[in-house]
Amino acid sequence: MNLLTKIFFPSPIFAANWSDSSGNTPAKIQDLNILFANIAQVIVYFAGLVFFIMFIRGGFSYLTSGGDPKKTAKATSTLTLSIIGLVGVIISFLIIKFIGDFTGINNVTEFNIPG
Repeated sequence: MNLLTKIFFPSPIFAANWSDSSGNTPAKIQDLNILFANIAQVIVYFAGLVFFIMFIRGGFSYLTSGGDPKKTAKATSTLTLSIIGLVGVIISFLIIKFIGDFTGINNVTEFNIPG
């Protein structure tokens, strides 16, 4: 699967067993695990996409600023803020991994509602 397909069409993590009137089991509170996991996956892809777009936009603005100090400062600010955003996403991921290592729980990133 190539990168653009993964960005624009993220695959769901789990399949839900939601019920209908044909006798299937009813939806349970544990099905929220699926919802939260899918939302988290989409947020990570969206953050990467926003970083990429802002970085390209800032670079293009910097190249086309023509030496104008205001345009150069604005482009530099856009580049800086996009990198800060990416670093924030990476740090938040590392904090979650650190919490998992510190507490000894291996599945900190899994959303499990006891049932």
